[in-house]
Amino acid sequence: MILILGGISVIVINIEKAITTPDPVIMSNIISPVLIRSLIEQAKDSWINGNAESFAALFTSDGEFIVPGNRWKGQQAIKQAAADFANNTSSVKIEIHRIIIEGNQAVVEWYWEDTAKVTGQKSPADDAIVIDFVDDKIKRWREYIDTKTPLSNSTQKG
Repeated sequence: MILILGGISVIVINIEKAITTPDPVIMSNIISPVLIRSLIEQAKDSWINGNAESFAALFTSDGEFIVPGNRWKGQQAIKQAAADFANNTSSVKIEIHRIIIEGNQAVVEWYWEDTAKVTGQKSPADDAIVIDFVDDKIKRWREYIDTKTPLSNSTQKG
């Protein structure tokens, strides 16, 4: 529709918002944000306590755990990777900075620090993790690790 008001043309566009009914099957498979946060906290606690079995149990049987340079698929492979890490490190510290949840996906930003058992060297990192959930389990855990500029270890302020 075009209106002419005092010599000025005004174009009015009427856009109707499409309304759809959510598919009840899809909606019934949405995991609650409370459960997603709980699973993330359990993962954090598993790393801090060096409990490879509890970390792997959070995944689906064919789940994936991906960190830069490595990919493990299946609970047994994930358990072994977490156990190997726990055998070589100590004093794991994790500070969750934020969790963003949309549907069955979450993004976690956390500060991570561990100490190598052999050398005693601390390894701080800021870490962003993208997690996909299926049936109350982790299907895919993908980490993006920054060891060069961890915020919690930074000497520069904003």
